[in-house]
Amino acid sequence: MSRIITAVVVLPILIASILISWLQPLFVVLAAAAMVGGLFEFYVLAKQRDLKPDAAIGYLAAAGLFTVFYFSDPGPGSDLLTMQMILLILIVFTVATLIAATLRGAPFDKIIASTGATILGVLYVVLTGGHLVALRTGFNQALSADLLCFFFLVLMGSDAGAYYVGRAVGKHKLAPSISPAKTWEGVAGGLLAGLLMATIAHFWFFRELPMKVALPLAAVMTVLGILGDLTESALKRSAGAKDAANILPGHGGLLDRLDSLLFNAPVIYYFGRIYFSG
Repeated sequence: MSRIITAVVVLPILIASILISWLQPLFVVLAAAAMVGGLFEFYVLAKQRDLKPDAAIGYLAAAGLFTVFYFSDPGPGSDLLTMQMILLILIVFTVATLIAATLRGAPFDKIIASTGATILGVLYVVLTGGHLVALRTGFNQALSADLLCFFFLVLMGSDAGAYYVGRAVGKHKLAPSISPAKTWEGVAGGLLAGLLMATIAHFWFFRELPMKVALPLAAVMTVLGILGDLTESALKRSAGAKDAANILPGHGGLLDRLDSLLFNAPVIYYFGRIYFSG
C-alpha cells in the first residue's frame, strides 16, 4: 500500500513538470534532487565496504555535467562542443580525485578502489540521468512532453508488471545470486506491461510514433530497465544492503527507483534526436 501511496503523491508533480511548459524548472529541480540523492546513496553504499569516495569532488563533477546537459542544444553544431565539455570535466574530475586521495594520505591499497567508486558514482547516476534534463530543456515542449511521458509510462508500467506478476506467479528465479526475488515470470509480466503501455501511449497522445517503432523501443527499454535493476541489486549486494536507503515508503531509496531509468535515459534522448531529427 505504501508503494501505491508514494506513487500517487509523486506522479502528479512529475507529470505537471513535464506537461506544463512554464514548470520546466520544476522538472530540472526534481531531476537535480534525484541525482544528488542517488549519488549520495551510491557513496553510502561504497563506504559500507570501507571505500572512501571523495564526495565533495564527486558533487562538483556532477554539477558540471548537469550544467552541460541543462544547456545542451540538440543541434548539429553543438554536439561536438557538448562531448568536448563532458570529456574535459571527466578528465579533470579523475585527475582531481587521484590528487585529493594522495594528499589526504589514503592507504595506497585503497586509492584505486576509492577513486573508482568516486568516478563510477558520477558516471552511473549523472552521466546517464543527465540525458533526461537535456531532453526536457533542449527539445521543443511538445516533443519533449511526448517522449518523457512515453518514457515514464513504459518504464513504470513494466516495473509494476514485473513486480506484481512476479509476486503472484513467480517461480523460476532470474538471477538468484544477485536478486533472489526476481523471476522469469516477472520479466514476462514486465515486458507485456511495457508493450501495453507503449500501445496506450501511441493511441492516447503519441500518434507520431508508429506502433512498428513504439513496440520495439518499449521492448528494448524494458530489457535495459531489468538490467539496470539487476545492476543496482548487485551494488546493494556488494555493500551488504537490502535497499539503497529508505527515503521513499514502499520503494526503498532513490537508487531503487532510478535503476531502470538511468540505463534508459540516454536511449530515449538519442532516439528522439535521431528519429525526430527530420
